[in-house]
Amino acid sequence: MYKRTLMKRNRLAPYGFVLPCLIFLVAFIYFPLIQNFVNSFTDYSGLSGKKTFIGFINYLNLFSDPTMKRAVINCIKYAIISVICQVFFGLILAGILEDPDFRKSAIFFRTIYFIPTVISLTVICFLFSFIYSPRNGLLNAFLKLIGLESLTRAWLGKGSTAIYATIAVSQWQSIGYIMMLFIVSIQKIPKEYYEAAEIDGAGKIRKFLNITVPHMREIFFVAMIITVSGSMTVFNEPYILTKGGGPGVSSITMSLYMYQLGFIKDRMGYGSTVAVLIFIISVILAIFQAKLFRTGNED
Repeated sequence: MYKRTLMKRNRLAPYGFVLPCLIFLVAFIYFPLIQNFVNSFTDYSGLSGKKTFIGFINYLNLFSDPTMKRAVINCIKYAIISVICQVFFGLILAGILEDPDFRKSAIFFRTIYFIPTVISLTVICFLFSFIYSPRNGLLNAFLKLIGLESLTRAWLGKGSTAIYATIAVSQWQSIGYIMMLFIVSIQKIPKEYYEAAEIDGAGKIRKFLNITVPHMREIFFVAMIITVSGSMTVFNEPYILTKGGGPGVSSITMSLYMYQLGFIKDRMGYGSTVAVLIFIISVILAIFQAKLFRTGNED
């Protein structure tokens, strides 16, 4: 009897460890996700708590909303520039720092590139607000110093440059993190591959392209997911740097627009619709990237 009870407990033990995590997932992720989806079909006021079912009207309004179109375009710009700067340049930096010729100084440069990642994003945004200042900012002062005074401008005050100035902050802060992911992955590649390639007369670039890159498929997929999904949900940078997506809506993003709709304009229903769109776009991009990199599949 005791042995049977002990065996039953042993069978139930794994579920006991999984249950708390499952409860947290349901309570803080899946239930809010379903509730948000339901709210997207309503005219919902967060202040009064009044909900009126309106069907697909919120979704139809998205297609004719110029602010939403601008937010989507800005998020796409974020994604493209982030993939180029963080993923591709991060991979190149990792390859350079893991080269045997750079081993002595690699620790120093890893630290330098990684430090921005651990600094508070709010602090970084205030730092770049000073750098972008049109009067006494470091960027304009540097341009004047090297004779390019014609390029000086109010970087955050012009609609044509505000979004790109905001995106640049994200790249400076995040590239070190992506670089470290690649470095860890490169260190796991067997050294015998590089030794064999060196015997065959392969140079550094050829070894990088034929050995390093093919072994980075899994981590490349992770880096792409992090950067692209982060681009779809970026909020802090435009909120702090441009005071809410300005000038006008030139630097607004989907997450920032969702926040403004829900907590400033008290249009929770429409804001929930924007949240659903962000979720759908992120899932589609994640599935596309999984198919593209064939992650998890053995060759």
